[in-house]
Amino acid sequence: MFPFHVITGQTARSIISGSRSELVKTVEDTYLAHDRGESVNPNSYFLKFPDKPDSRIIALPAYLGGENDVAGIKWIGSFPGNIESGIPRASAVLLLNDYTTGYPFACLEASQISAARTAASAALAAERLTGGRRAGTVAVIGSGIIARNILEFFAAQQWHVDSFAIHDQNPQYSQALADYTQQQLGYSAHTALRRQEAVSGADVVILATTAGTPYITEPDDFSAGQVVLNISLRDIGPEVVRESYNILDDIEHCLTAGTSPHLAEQKYGHRGFITGTLADVIKGRAHIGDDKPVVFSPFGLGVLDLAVGMHVYHLARNAEETVPINDFFAETQRWSPARETTSA
Repeated sequence: MFPFHVITGQTARSIISGSRSELVKTVEDTYLAHDRGESVNPNSYFLKFPDKPDSRIIALPAYLGGENDVAGIKWIGSFPGNIESGIPRASAVLLLNDYTTGYPFACLEASQISAARTAASAALAAERLTGGRRAGTVAVIGSGIIARNILEFFAAQQWHVDSFAIHDQNPQYSQALADYTQQQLGYSAHTALRRQEAVSGADVVILATTAGTPYITEPDDFSAGQVVLNISLRDIGPEVVRESYNILDDIEHCLTAGTSPHLAEQKYGHRGFITGTLADVIKGRAHIGDDKPVVFSPFGLGVLDLAVGMHVYHLARNAEETVPINDFFAETQRWSPARETTSA
C-alpha cells in the first residue's frame, strides 16, 4: 500500500539521455500549467553558512497538479569550491509525495534531474526567443556540467549551429567542452581566451558560470537582437538588465536572492524593465523587438523538478530499474484491528 523506491543518478541520466526532446515538451507544458495556476510553488529556502559564504543548500518545495498531481521537494547543494577538487559543484535529491496521503513514494538522485530541467528550459527559451532552431554562432560562457547538458539538449532538438564559441576562466575546461561538442555532439566548436571574443557576433549567448556577483556590467556588452540565456542568474549587472528585453520564468521568484533582475529592481526602484514571462512569450502576450538584447533569466521552479522527476520515475518503474525499499514506513495503520472480547 505504501511503496517506496530509490532511483539512482545513473538510471536518471540514462532515461534523460533517451528522452530529451520529450522533456523539452514536458517543461513547456509545466510552464503553461504554472501560468494557469495549476501549481503551488513557494519561495525557495536558502541554507547558508557563515564561514562558507559562496556555498548554500537550497530547498525547493512545490506541488504540480493536472495529470501529475504530485508534491515534493528538491534539496540541492551548491558548493563551488568542489570544482577545485575536481568534483561537481552541485548535488541533490528529490522526494516525491503522493497527493492523496502525503506519503513520499520515491527518492531520486536529482543533480541529473536538476541539470535536465535547467537545460530543457534553456533550449525551449532559445527556440521561442529566436523563433527557430538555427544560429550562426552560439557563445557558451562557463564549461561545467550545466553547459554540457544545455548543448546536449540543443543537439537533441536538432539545432543547426555553425559553431559554438566556448570560454571559461580555466582554458582546460573550455577545451574539454569544445572537444565533447565536436566528438560527441557533432558540432563545430572552438575555444575563446576572452569572453568578449566568444560573445561578439554570437546569435545566442549561454551564461552557465558559478559567478556570485555581476561581471557583465556595460550595456554594450551584448548586441541588439542577441538572445542571452542568463542561466547562472548573477553574471549580468543592473545596467545591462535595464537596457534589455527581460523574460523571466516567474517574476516574483526571480526578483529575489540577488539575481540580475533583483539587483536591477533594487537599484532602479521599479520593475519596468521586465517584459514578461516565458509563458507570456509562448502565449503571444509579450512583445520583443530586435532593437535590444533579449535576456532570459530562469530562477528555476520546483514544479519543473517535479515534472522531470515524475517522467524519470514512471520510466524507471516501467523498466524495473528502481530500488524498492520494503517496509520503509514502520507504521501504516493507526491501530491494529481490535480483537473481539467476550465476557465471562
